Amino acid sequence: MLATLAGAPVPGVHASPAATNLTGAGATFPYPLYSKWFDMYHQATGIEINYQSIGSGGGIQQLKNGTVDFGASDAPLTDAKLKEMPRRVFHYPTVAGAVVLAYNLPSLKEPLHLTSDVVAGIYMGKITTWNDKRIAAVNPGIELPAAPILPVHRSDGSGT
Repeated sequence: MLATLAGAPVPGVHASPAATNLTGAGATFPYPLYSKWFDMYHQATGIEINYQSIGSGGGIQQLKNGTVDFGASDAPLTDAKLKEMPRRVFHYPTVAGAVVLAYNLPSLKEPLHLTSDVVAGIYMGKITTWNDKRIAAVNPGIELPAAPILPVHRSDGSGT
């Protein structure tokens, strides 16, 4: 996962620091780090940065609506999303983190190996049972159950 800031050049950014405040919204993952950075930046410059950690989808929507100066997303905006923006935006990668996939198959005696292609197949609905030949191919010698796979994910517009 890579969190990125996306925003347009901010008018008045070279104005007096006391007169300049910024508002952003988006990804929850980088919030603890952003909070520290924005506090340190405020202490050094007097510029306040208000950040709402509402999720990548919410940040992208607020950026599109023009209600924030910048948005943050766990993934860069697609070309299609960039075209929806009312003004030109730029991507600035800020933090990276890992995403962990969990599964519950008590009958297995060994850890299950899943490739990125297999995980993508599961979440795209192309792999629907644990004994699918694509999962079996990367787990030789492991007896996989014929049980259905139930993918679980966030319901909001998260970039993760």
